[in-house]
Amino acid sequence: MGIFDKLKSEFIDIVEWIDPTNNVMVHRFDRRNNELKNGAKLTVRETQVTVFINEGQIADVFKPGMYTLTTENLPILATLKGWKYGFNSPFKAEVYFLNTKNFTDLKWGTPNPIMLRDAEFGPIRIRAFGNYAMKVGDPVKFIKEVVGTDGNFTTEKITEQLKDIVITRFTDAIAESKIPVLDMAANYNEVSKFCDDKLKVEFMEYGIELTKFLISNISLPPNVEAALDKRSSMGIIGDMGKFTQYSAADAMTAAANNPAGGGAAAGMGMGMGFGMANMMMGNMNQAQQNQQGSPVVPPVPPVLAFHAVINGQQTGPFDLNTLKQMVTQNQLTKETLVWRQGMTGWEQAGKVGELIPVFGAVPPPMPPVPPQQ
Repeated sequence: MGIFDKLKSEFIDIVEWIDPTNNVMVHRFDRRNNELKNGAKLTVRETQVTVFINEGQIADVFKPGMYTLTTENLPILATLKGWKYGFNSPFKAEVYFLNTKNFTDLKWGTPNPIMLRDAEFGPIRIRAFGNYAMKVGDPVKFIKEVVGTDGNFTTEKITEQLKDIVITRFTDAIAESKIPVLDMAANYNEVSKFCDDKLKVEFMEYGIELTKFLISNISLPPNVEAALDKRSSMGIIGDMGKFTQYSAADAMTAAANNPAGGGAAAGMGMGMGFGMANMMMGNMNQAQQNQQGSPVVPPVPPVLAFHAVINGQQTGPFDLNTLKQMVTQNQLTKETLVWRQGMTGWEQAGKVGELIPVFGAVPPPMPPVPPQQ
């Protein structure tokens, strides 16, 4: 290498950075102890901001554009260096490129279930998942609060901290909203908006701007979901007798069409046939009795059970007999808020038709005792 080539390599005259990745937030320009010279060309591309640091102190900040480095566009650095009348000799400075694009599809989720108190199911656990998007909002604050001297800062180095903040604020939002578990899917936008407002302030403390926050799923434990599926299935089935007949007939057809079943399948089919015949005979006898005027036994009515707000706490459920005892003990009054399954909201006990007999069963106050003669 000739002397001129060596001298040329010591002075950098082009300062730029092209991001080859999708996760680098901050890149320190690799100068390898080389110096920047007067008149060097600085290229700051869209979605980039460049920050000059002199001996650990943040100096000038450049937004997208092409610059020729002179005293005029390095005013802070010129002051720190003592360049009163410009400079001609090369100088040393750390140059950081910050990626200000949106970093999208960053995942968050609850590592452990969140405990809640639901109006319909009582204490219950839920899990939630979603994603968010962010970008560098304040480059100077981001370097001071997060990056420090890291020359290759990626999203992975900050997302774990941000994820903890997201989960904390989401848990607080769900608890404050008091939305029933079965209605949460219809309120994703409202909960997301509440979390977004809370999180933007905290993210900006790190110089980060939260641009999007989304909830993709709120789920119950598998055993609770299985119980809800059974409950929904029973509501769809409706007439249990007809469903049993249909299931038995379908099983018989499947057994008859399975020649590989042999004698076992035939025996099963025969047993189902006898069971089906007995079921049909029972239905026919019942129909004949109904035609002859025999009394039809009505179904047992469901037991009414109410929740009540006692001393500011939700208690119950209580049946009517227990509620009568609570009235006699002055634990339940007509102004007490109550709720049962099927009601749209809490109401005063005295305004609920089913509870009127409960208060009617209380004897009136005793008349005053006349004075003795």
